[in-house]
Amino acid sequence: MLTKLKALRQHQGFMRYFQNTSWLMGEKILRMFVGLFVGIWVARYLGPEQFGLLSYAQSFVFLFTAIATLGLDGIVVRELVKDETQRDVLLGTAFGLKLIGAILILPVLAVAVQLTSNDNDTNLLVFIIASATIFQSFNVIDFYYQSKVLSKYVALANTVSLALSSIIKIALLLNDAPLVAFAVMTVFDVAILSMGLVYYYKKNSHLKLLNWYFEWPVAKRLLKDSWPLILSGLVISVYMKIDQVMIKEMLDVEAVGQYAAAVRLSEAWYFIPMAIASSLFPAILNAKKISEESYYKRLQMFLDLLFWIGVCISLPIAFLSKFIILFLYGESYIEAIPILAIHAISGIFVAVAIAQGKHWLTLNLQNKLMYVTFMCALMNVLLNNLLIPIYGIAGAAFATLISYAFGALVFPVFFYDVRKMLIQSYSTINLFRVLKCLMKK
Repeated sequence: MLTKLKALRQHQGFMRYFQNTSWLMGEKILRMFVGLFVGIWVARYLGPEQFGLLSYAQSFVFLFTAIATLGLDGIVVRELVKDETQRDVLLGTAFGLKLIGAILILPVLAVAVQLTSNDNDTNLLVFIIASATIFQSFNVIDFYYQSKVLSKYVALANTVSLALSSIIKIALLLNDAPLVAFAVMTVFDVAILSMGLVYYYKKNSHLKLLNWYFEWPVAKRLLKDSWPLILSGLVISVYMKIDQVMIKEMLDVEAVGQYAAAVRLSEAWYFIPMAIASSLFPAILNAKKISEESYYKRLQMFLDLLFWIGVCISLPIAFLSKFIILFLYGESYIEAIPILAIHAISGIFVAVAIAQGKHWLTLNLQNKLMYVTFMCALMNVLLNNLLIPIYGIAGAAFATLISYAFGALVFPVFFYDVRKMLIQSYSTINLFRVLKCLMKK
């Protein structure tokens, strides 16, 4: 064992990805603990009704964020890995496209809010939160660091943003700030992170934003590859947040608060598989350059890793849901207990789907992935319509769990191109195979 560890420490490729993942994980773990501490304090301070209103506004905006992101994240990283000499034109073009998308989201929201029963105060929260998407255009710097496996600087920028944001939120809590102040803080968080990314890009990487430039041919090429991801992103937004919007329309704002409190705890660890996936994605791409056999071997290891991370985190959360809710939120959020128990299990399928998503992207099958996501979102909406009137907010949690499971293990069956990946996914969740491997060792 010691010999193997020494060999790994001397392996430059392994240490490069290990250090990159360590920075990402360290920052995300810090964010989880600090963010949960402050977030729970905010939830207790606001109470289920006002917290539900804030959560509803955030969920409503999230339904349209794909317009601002334009599905460019993985595409730009992929292109930077292929040819770093195109860095300035890729980043400049991606920045321009994301900025246009962020501006377009505002008139779209202006139309969308007219179709709801929102009052003026709720709509104000929606537009304040939506304005944060403009600053998210600077996230293209993160794409560059992902392609270079240098997430250290992104982690540092996130840490500074988290520290400042937490201090200000605590000050707001101690001074009995109104609800709108916490909506403004969502904009502040993104603005500070953007400034941090710009700082590290200039000072530590010795690169300049002024060297970026926009080219329509590059924009058309990026959009040609990303348009399925734009539609997929819209569908994913519906998939992830429509439950809270529907709960508000079918029940009330306080029910949204109960549901959102549980979901935030259930989803708090999702950064772990996402951080690992972002860090290891270049290695998976490079394996494909070597051989198909090498690529699928790494993919199987990737699926196994994320699946077991999901199992080891989701199941304890589900079993300890009553203790967690009462300890963190108190008696006022008692209705969130069964929601956390049900929703936590969804994390297992989320982890598997994150690994699968990298495979779809590697094979440039974004358009087919969009259909899978659409089927999941449609199932989620239909199940919410069916189950919420019968089981209340627990029905929304069941709808999420079922649709996530179908998205990872059932709907991909209809697409021949990913049959090998799907077989690997079935192999991953085969407990008998895992136990057999352990017994051999």
